[in-house]
Amino acid sequence: MCMKHIIFAQNFEYCAMNDPNSFNSCIEKTIKENWLLDALTDYKGTTLQYHDVARKIEKLHIMMNAAGIKKGDRIAVCGRNSAHWAVAFLATLSYGAMIVPILHEFNREQIHNIVNHSEARLLFVGDYVVNQIDEQQMPHLEGIFNLPDFSLYVSHNDQLTDARERLNELFGRKYPNAFRREDIHWHQGTDEDLCMINYTSGTTGFSKGVMLPYRALSGNVEYCQNRLGVHMPKFSRTLSILPMAHMYGMSMEFLFPFCSGYHLYFLTRLPSPAVIAEAFKEIQPDVIIAVPLIIEKIVRKRVFPKIQSNAIKLLLQMPVVSKKVKERICQEVYTAFGGRLYEVIVGGAPLNQEIEQFLYDIDFPITVGYGTTECAPLISYSDYHDFVPGSCGTAVDNMEVRILSDDPQNREGEIVTRGKHVMLGYYKNEEATRKALDKDGWYHTGDLATMSPDGHIFIRGRLKNMLLGANGQNVYPEEIEDKLNSMTMVNESIVVQRGDKLVALVYPDMDEARNMGFTQDDLQNIMEQNRQELNQTLPAYSRIQAFELQEKEFMKTPKKSIKRYLYK
Repeated sequence: MCMKHIIFAQNFEYCAMNDPNSFNSCIEKTIKENWLLDALTDYKGTTLQYHDVARKIEKLHIMMNAAGIKKGDRIAVCGRNSAHWAVAFLATLSYGAMIVPILHEFNREQIHNIVNHSEARLLFVGDYVVNQIDEQQMPHLEGIFNLPDFSLYVSHNDQLTDARERLNELFGRKYPNAFRREDIHWHQGTDEDLCMINYTSGTTGFSKGVMLPYRALSGNVEYCQNRLGVHMPKFSRTLSILPMAHMYGMSMEFLFPFCSGYHLYFLTRLPSPAVIAEAFKEIQPDVIIAVPLIIEKIVRKRVFPKIQSNAIKLLLQMPVVSKKVKERICQEVYTAFGGRLYEVIVGGAPLNQEIEQFLYDIDFPITVGYGTTECAPLISYSDYHDFVPGSCGTAVDNMEVRILSDDPQNREGEIVTRGKHVMLGYYKNEEATRKALDKDGWYHTGDLATMSPDGHIFIRGRLKNMLLGANGQNVYPEEIEDKLNSMTMVNESIVVQRGDKLVALVYPDMDEARNMGFTQDDLQNIMEQNRQELNQTLPAYSRIQAFELQEKEFMKTPKKSIKRYLYK
């Protein structure tokens, strides 16, 4: 394989990490500097100031110490986003233990397997998860904490039980003159120390434990502060929507804002488009981090109905007034997202081209980034001023990106990357580690892309999803799906191969179908018309031969990617 077309993002002056060997110094620094400011709020619930966070961290340290937790021991956390989820995470790292975040959307067997595989000694669980798990299936656990109040749900450690019962007494004895910022002296660690095992939630159905060192976390936070934070007000507000156990949500919506002294709001309930839209209006976040599905649904349901009248379409075709009309439309979109954001950053999957082009045409500040759990997560990003439709930005600072192709501008190849953000490997899985990390330190992403001369990356699809046409041509299902998802009555779709035929599995827009009184036969006729129109835009080898209507939404990962392996 020929490796050409290399882009290397040079080092940038860091603004937050005074000690480059200690990510935890950033946690200490932000708490001390913002001691009396609001830090973490459960949406529609209570607020913790930075000094409250420090106090709760210290109390958890007392219990960890009593339980005999040592540096490097594993502590797991599983629950919906909340202020206490954040506290448990920060307390674990600042104690010197290793955090194991578990997606609350995993089923009970997956949770049991991850706790056992990681050899976690303690587990923090939310009220939703606590009823899903069976402690008997996790025999090595010494304690299970309830996230809402840090009470002990289960304890097999007498010292831990005693410490929890006498916690206020022990805290008062340790700090008889009150707990002050000067009392914070937490574990620091070094750049290469392993601090987290994050189990992937990929579309293959197999979860691997990604081993991340402190440098991966600090690299992501530093980059966000230097490239995004410089545009944000000092006391910014952010809304955490994505699962904090997923690296995209953790780094972008939690660690970056917290280490920057912002006020974080956690959407503790099920993140439906209606709930998210309400939260945007109330909180007015200064930046929005989201997966495409959230942006697409808000634009289609709350913006398009207001602007797709014949009158608006006619005005947009008139050069004299089209600019003013676009400004008015852009303001409508701003309002839908809270009205004061710097930009919307989309990641986790490609943004639908119709939505992306619409937002770009009205000069809305939209941009798309790219990353993986194995890079905690950032690999590429560009500020919206440098955004190119169809791309996912350029290589971030401290990361090299290459395309394994002899002509990267015109022929796609696998994306490989190396640098500060890259994992140490997969926990207890040397074979998978060898496949992902080569001898020169390049991480092989499994994603296919081209790259422009100025470094913008254009993802074509997953290497494992690529289909082979009847005459040996490469077919990228994601490209077909993007076109299909913009067609009449299509909510979402995936393209699969059945023998030598390409078949589209389609979940219709059932809300609209009910509103219109459409029958199953009506939907069949509409989809057949869609198929014929779609095929006119596709080369012969990638045309759809048939479609199948789905009665339910496709099963998805927490970042809202369809679990393709279930439908092949």
